[in-house]
Amino acid sequence: MPNNKRLLTGIEGLDEVLDGGVPPGQAYLARGGPGCGKTTLGWHFLTHNLKDGAPRLFITLGESMAQLKRNAVVSGFPVEAVEVLDLSPNADFFVQNQGYDIFASAQVEQDPLTERIVEQVSAIRPQRVFIDSMTQLRYLAADTYQFRRRVVGFLRFLLHQGATVLFTSESSQEAPDEDLQFISDGIITLGMHREGRHIEVSKLRGSKFRKGPHAMRIGDRGLVVYPHLVAGENNVATAPTRLCPAGIPEIDEMLNGGIETGTVTIISGPSGVGKTTVGLQFIKEAAGRGDRSVVYLFEEAVDTLLNRCEGINIPVRAMVERGTLSVIKIDPLVYSPDEFSHHVRLEVEKAGAQIIMIDSVLGYKLSFQEDDLIRNVHTLCQYLKGRGITTILTNEIASITGDFKVTELGVSYLADNIIFLRYLEIRGQMRRAIGVLKKRLSDFEKTLREFEISRYGIKVGRPLTQLRGILSGVPEFIKSHKNER
Repeated sequence: MPNNKRLLTGIEGLDEVLDGGVPPGQAYLARGGPGCGKTTLGWHFLTHNLKDGAPRLFITLGESMAQLKRNAVVSGFPVEAVEVLDLSPNADFFVQNQGYDIFASAQVEQDPLTERIVEQVSAIRPQRVFIDSMTQLRYLAADTYQFRRRVVGFLRFLLHQGATVLFTSESSQEAPDEDLQFISDGIITLGMHREGRHIEVSKLRGSKFRKGPHAMRIGDRGLVVYPHLVAGENNVATAPTRLCPAGIPEIDEMLNGGIETGTVTIISGPSGVGKTTVGLQFIKEAAGRGDRSVVYLFEEAVDTLLNRCEGINIPVRAMVERGTLSVIKIDPLVYSPDEFSHHVRLEVEKAGAQIIMIDSVLGYKLSFQEDDLIRNVHTLCQYLKGRGITTILTNEIASITGDFKVTELGVSYLADNIIFLRYLEIRGQMRRAIGVLKKRLSDFEKTLREFEISRYGIKVGRPLTQLRGILSGVPEFIKSHKNER
């Protein structure tokens, strides 16, 4: 009976993109330019799950095996567990004018290279074969027809021996590889762009896969792939929503008890008005219930936040020490959006985070130089909602006072709840106000309240019913109350 179980590539993120690996007994093409990671992918494929005892074979047609092994050892691959067949040209090749007439002639026994392939493959019957690179045969073939015939014969021979084959090509405008793409059962493309490396699966015969491109890095331990999130996937939330209060009676009254778990809340306002502080107030209350939160800082340093919060009665440092809060600084241009989403997934799925706060959306945009901000933030928020995670986004607006704006980045539609903060000028003094603009799952208070931040924490006053023009930033007292102070 044929084995229909998929073979893992040994790269967790890539196997997720491949929906659990590649179907066995087929031939797959890894394509891309020099230095993009094709050979490293091959070492992952060959050395994964060595405990099964299945023979593996590395066939090199270009670079010498000695050099390939030296590079692989640096990344920690157990190269001694892999059988090798070095068919790379050497000095003797040029002196003796040998050929690469692989399986194209009835007199294959007269070709020493073909004899070596047949002999070694027949002897060890490898279950995984990696060929690096098939492009070398193109340069040695008389024409395109001969090249394609040799490749087909080569692959058919290996597949007939029970192998699953991964082979590479180096495509270029001068030497395109459309013929190899047509022959293969699957196509994995590795490349680089201005935001970093990426990997994309564009073909997987008889199987579904996650379309890309997906972010990728090459590190000390080989390749790491960060699958792009897809809105609506990984939805597992089944528990009913519950209220997540701020712990400040006036704010909870404005929100009809608090924000619901599994919703997205935007806290909007100008610089320095208190957006991060209000978000951390919700997290402080969640920590008291034993819920774990993660705050991603895109602008402020971690130490600055910790010291500032200690001065306003929010014990962030203590929460970090107890393990109910992680504060993570995201440095500009270090991650791609896919990498950041991957780290959020690990916090949610592995570490059990129940609240995720991104401070701020503008910092997110600037840190990633992301042209498609809305799509990426939308996808991340939909993923978090699907997992039942409470999401808090702080959003900075440019204007200190003046015409009211919730957001200048077009992300307000993502929110189930919108809390907005404003500066007010009252009798020559700069004051603050807080209000609720939107609450999707319940009613909310329609008035604004003055609030202040002191060493005792957040203090919120009574509704500002005696003022008008609050949203303009320059409120006026209503005539019937103009004598009130």
